[in-house]
Amino acid sequence: MTGEKLLYIETFGCQMNASDSDKIASLLKGVGYKPTTDSARADLIILNTCSVREKAEHKVYSQLGRLRELKTETRRLLLGVGGCVAQQEGERLLKRVPWVDLVFGTHNLHQLPDMVRAAERGERRAEVQFIDAETRLDLFPRDDASGSVTRFVTVMQGCDNFCSYCIVPYVRGREISRRSAEILDEIQNAVSDGVKEVTLLGQNVNSYGLATPGEISFAELLRKIAAIDGLERVRFTTSHPKDISADLIACFSELPKLCGHVHLPAQSGSDAVLTWMNRGYTRREYLEKIAALKAARPGIQVTGDFIVGFPGETEEDFLQTLSLMEEVCYADLFSFVYSPRPETKAAGFADKVSRKEKQARLERLQALQLEMTLERNRTFEGTRQRILVEGVSKRGDQLFGRTDGNRIVNFTADPSLVGAMVEVDITRGYPNSLLGEIVNP
Repeated sequence: MTGEKLLYIETFGCQMNASDSDKIASLLKGVGYKPTTDSARADLIILNTCSVREKAEHKVYSQLGRLRELKTETRRLLLGVGGCVAQQEGERLLKRVPWVDLVFGTHNLHQLPDMVRAAERGERRAEVQFIDAETRLDLFPRDDASGSVTRFVTVMQGCDNFCSYCIVPYVRGREISRRSAEILDEIQNAVSDGVKEVTLLGQNVNSYGLATPGEISFAELLRKIAAIDGLERVRFTTSHPKDISADLIACFSELPKLCGHVHLPAQSGSDAVLTWMNRGYTRREYLEKIAALKAARPGIQVTGDFIVGFPGETEEDFLQTLSLMEEVCYADLFSFVYSPRPETKAAGFADKVSRKEKQARLERLQALQLEMTLERNRTFEGTRQRILVEGVSKRGDQLFGRTDGNRIVNFTADPSLVGAMVEVDITRGYPNSLLGEIVNP
């Protein structure tokens, strides 16, 4: 290849994958690839995949099928697959989809530049080896992208919880926490580049540092990050309910920079189902954590995850999930029908719920949440919110930012305000966003 080379990345799944896609773009700048939003012009297309849900995995293979036509054109096009599906399938993916050039797993981002050079020479490779903790600590790619006022920062990777339905420990590996000094250095450099808000990422951020002798806790890490001059806001995701500590909850009352939003997946409102899921807490314990969070930060916005149709889930179990939703009053939810994943314990459970019943329960849950989210968003009407202006909205004629509680706000203002903290009067609450008018633009 000669001249400018264009890179198109399609990201499936969670914020962790979005962060990894940013790192992929940064890494491949070093071998001459410039990001593009037009897949038809790309010289290299990478699918950064998710296999946590069966539907997400099917989407990946559907997209690979569509990309086959691009590969048959006369120009040279490289196609790579990374992330959880790549980790799960490895060499099998190269055999199943012969038009794929490279496959890289969740621990192998650092090998990507060499793999791309090899693919340019016509070599097909799959690298999906898990790397031991000591070595992996020195291989965390940093996202040094500039131009954004927000940034993801990975603080830990992997999971040791082994919930019975979850494939994450098998495709992301066991828990490992990054060195706190490196995290603080990365955030300090980001602030120097103009970043005003960071979101700390991990499969279970609450357990940060617990398995690392001499390392600080997640609450202590938050306090050190909040002390960085020039940083306006700190967010984090995802939290496991059984591991959220009193010290972490206290941070919501102690640290003004810590945003008033917590993502705390419950997965079910039934104690029986929670036990089968191996979640490690009861409904009562979950609600006690929610009450403590609301006491620490009045007005805190709570979001979560739910799975419906788990093996053995009865109608009564499902009704307990709906009642938990109403008791917590979630600002928003991610909800899914249960799908068995390879290697997980639940894949072998009996008492399967029919596909028809799972879909019916999901629709009932989502209809309830739609009502709750709209009602919650309308409570913001007539209030004044402090907003970090993040950029131009999807419509293109407004700016957007988020409230402290992670509600998206669209408003009309001069683009020069991107990166500024502004006050916005909320005029209308919609199901997915808020509309406002800037105060003293």
